[in-house]
Amino acid sequence: MRRRRTADGPRTDRPPLRKSLRGRLLAVSVLVATCSVAATAWLAVQTTSGAIKQEQGQNLADDTRIYDTLLGYAATHPRWDGVGTVVRDLADSTGRHITLTTLRRAPLADSAGSTPPRTLPAQASATVDPLSVDTALASARAGTQDAATDRIDARAVGPFKLPGAERKTLHGIAERNKACLRSLGIAADVVVGPSGRPAVEPVGSGATDDPGYYKCATGILERPTRTEGKALTALTRLTNSCLRRQGHDRVDLALDLTWQQAPRAVAAKRAAAEEAAAAQDTVPRPVPAPAPAETAQDDRTVATCVGTARREQLTSYVAAPALLFIGDQGGATVPGFDLSPRNTAKITGVAALVLALTVGASVLAGRRLVRPLYALTGAAQRLKDGRETQPVPVTTDNEIGRLAAAFNDMSAHRTRLEEQRKAMVSDVAHELRTPLSTIRGWLEAAQDGVADPDPAFIDSLLEEAVQLQHLIDDLQDLAAADADALRLHPRPVRVEELLGQVATAHQVRAETAAVTLSVCRPEAPLPELRADPVRLRQAVANLVSNAIRHTGPGGTVTLRARADGGGDEILVEVADTGSGIAAADLPYVFDRFWRADKSRNRRTGGSGLGLSIVRKLAQAHGGSATAASTEGEGSVFTLRLPVAGPAAS
Repeated sequence: MRRRRTADGPRTDRPPLRKSLRGRLLAVSVLVATCSVAATAWLAVQTTSGAIKQEQGQNLADDTRIYDTLLGYAATHPRWDGVGTVVRDLADSTGRHITLTTLRRAPLADSAGSTPPRTLPAQASATVDPLSVDTALASARAGTQDAATDRIDARAVGPFKLPGAERKTLHGIAERNKACLRSLGIAADVVVGPSGRPAVEPVGSGATDDPGYYKCATGILERPTRTEGKALTALTRLTNSCLRRQGHDRVDLALDLTWQQAPRAVAAKRAAAEEAAAAQDTVPRPVPAPAPAETAQDDRTVATCVGTARREQLTSYVAAPALLFIGDQGGATVPGFDLSPRNTAKITGVAALVLALTVGASVLAGRRLVRPLYALTGAAQRLKDGRETQPVPVTTDNEIGRLAAAFNDMSAHRTRLEEQRKAMVSDVAHELRTPLSTIRGWLEAAQDGVADPDPAFIDSLLEEAVQLQHLIDDLQDLAAADADALRLHPRPVRVEELLGQVATAHQVRAETAAVTLSVCRPEAPLPELRADPVRLRQAVANLVSNAIRHTGPGGTVTLRARADGGGDEILVEVADTGSGIAAADLPYVFDRFWRADKSRNRRTGGSGLGLSIVRKLAQAHGGSATAASTEGEGSVFTLRLPVAGPAAS
């Protein structure tokens, strides 16, 4: 968009929003805010999600450890006596609130100690029962596959727990087997089970494929000890009792809880089959093998009875089932999480990073936006110090660009005014010096007797004094107008009559200059103008005097008035056919002490204050003064005055 100038300076209409400083600031703010929010949201989601997963994973691990520890305590103790210490230690290490009650919710232990017991929620976090393990919270230290199947904790060994002597004997055998395997180059470890029974397990895969492995393996470690034999016999009896109630054959259990049909049952089946065959045919037939479906059903039946028998056998060796309630230290039972200092520091760091990036982007954008303001500030400071200043570059068409353009115009205008001020001082000195020098010369001549004080002498002195008085009066009028102290006495004025009075007053001067001075009567009567007749006559007289001065012999000066603006304004025009004004000089014709003729001769160019006074008087009446001219053809000066007068305007 191009900049357009008005009569008084650069244009003042607002630039489009997309080019304005407001629009740019808004765009930068929206962009920074959007990027900040998006980056903060993304980073916060990523960091917080990771922190939440980590914290929730830690909570789940803590809950699992609490459950597994209490489950191990129940599996190795017949009662819950002494569990309070375990509960408090777990609470201290995990930061959780732990409560353990019976199935009837009678308190067994509370990590809060002697404080009043909290209100328990309707649903417990878990049930601690070593004979019915919660598979969702079961520890990774689960026992054998059978134990996991029947949900009995592997640490609940009951009567299978080996005494010290048997444990020592088996451990010695296991160490010898381990040494044997090492001598063959097979790495092995001795692993001790919950009952205290050791086992030799090779390290790495493929060790059992080595032929030497079986040379070192002895059947002693696989045979039950005396204690285990008694417990296994009792367990087998309980299992067969269960099977007998279901009409199933008896089985024999091994130490690893696998089974096979008892020899007596197998022999009875074979004898029954042979008797049946003998009754039908004299040729004996083999006993048919059971169908796979029947075998699977038998296995399920036996496994169920083994589990039932184990629970019956272990009931007196383990603690009774208990309800476990896990919550945070504030008392809430629903598992939650508190961000750890590390994750809190991570989120804080991410927020600080986003804030730093936002501040950095804002600073860069701000510096880009205020760089022209720095240039303006520096130019204004140089202007204040009286130093010469170069025009501020105008690179944009927004508010700052227009401010820079206005500053450049102001600087140029100030420079011009400074030049005019200097010229005014010189002009005033010259204008005062000339008549004063003339007066002084005549007076000195009269004092020396060279000149006689005759009427011509007196007239010459009077003419010079009148010129001085006019100059002083012009300066006084301008000073009063600048200080808004120009007094007006408005009253109704007929513009046609006022123009006639001014024309009559300048008729002799016009005739002397061989210029035709006329008043153009309006076609329709003009409304009365409320104005100060003395000041208005002074303004028109200055225009007429200026027109006669710049119109050559044979030229014309015309005064005319007409209504404008729907009758609310009156235009007073003074047109001449003089030399005209150059287009480059036209903007300065109302400046003080400006003359088209630079000779600074009052008789040929005037004092240079007349048109400035005209503009001030027009403005004091609420109007304006303008000039239009074509060089070599003449000029038209126009006073635009409101009919209502200066007060209404």
